[in-house]
Amino acid sequence: MRKVNMMVKRSVILLLLVLLVLVGCGDEFTEDEEKALKDLVKDKVVADAGSEKEIVWKKDGKEMVLIPAGPFEMGDSKNEPEEWMKRSRPVHTVQLDAFYMDVHEVTVGQFREFVDQSGYKYGSNWDEVARFSPSDDHPMIYVSWHDAVAYCQWAGKRLPTEAEWEYAARGGLIGKRYPWGDEIIHDDANYRGTGGKDQWDETTAPVGSFRPNGYGLHDMAGNVWEWCADWYDSDYYSKSPLRNPQGPSSGNRRVLRGGSWGSSSLSLRAASRFVRDPSGTFTFNGFRCVSGF
Repeated sequence: MRKVNMMVKRSVILLLLVLLVLVGCGDEFTEDEEKALKDLVKDKVVADAGSEKEIVWKKDGKEMVLIPAGPFEMGDSKNEPEEWMKRSRPVHTVQLDAFYMDVHEVTVGQFREFVDQSGYKYGSNWDEVARFSPSDDHPMIYVSWHDAVAYCQWAGKRLPTEAEWEYAARGGLIGKRYPWGDEIIHDDANYRGTGGKDQWDETTAPVGSFRPNGYGLHDMAGNVWEWCADWYDSDYYSKSPLRNPQGPSSGNRRVLRGGSWGSSSLSLRAASRFVRDPSGTFTFNGFRCVSGF
């Protein structure tokens, strides 16, 4: 009972912290926002891990962390020479509200549980999944954007916007190439080749095999490309709204972020963008979910 009481207290503390942050920003709550905040505490259990910002999501049991509200400079501030990095310019200021993000990519085991419980008609080949993600603790692959959305909706969450994803990947660092700084080695992430901690040459790595970034998120660089909610538009950065950008209203390709086990180190940069047909399923594609307020 004492442990339960502690968890309840921490839930209350978490809610108060969120309220203080938002009030400090000068925002007033609508009835819908107040209800959402109440549901936040009702539907989640605060992890007994010594940090009020960590929660365990009730539906799928995934660990999540609170990503604080704040501004950041979105895009390629290094003026990288590759032609495809022009997708990540111009650099522009974005202001985001706080949100929760999954600590790890959604795993094979978690996606299988979703399919079993919901009856979702997953259209790809589980044998091919097992070839490159050979156990339940590896990230789910061969998922379309629609598959990822279906899982997140089942869990009561959603895909991150592209802005949320990049902000979270940077882990509080300003203007760095990667979630931990400007350089990368195989001790940092699973990408093309092997060395150091990266012993997975032709498969994904189990989620959480590498150190987290400053926000406590694992595998924000490498392992699998992660679907974002946004449509892709090559001109969107030049006209993006300042606050909580949602991406273009329409398009024919969706954005992925983070690079994968088959990518060069260049694709693992926090500003790097990749685009795909949302109906496509690929060896390198996975996802994680977020929850706003």
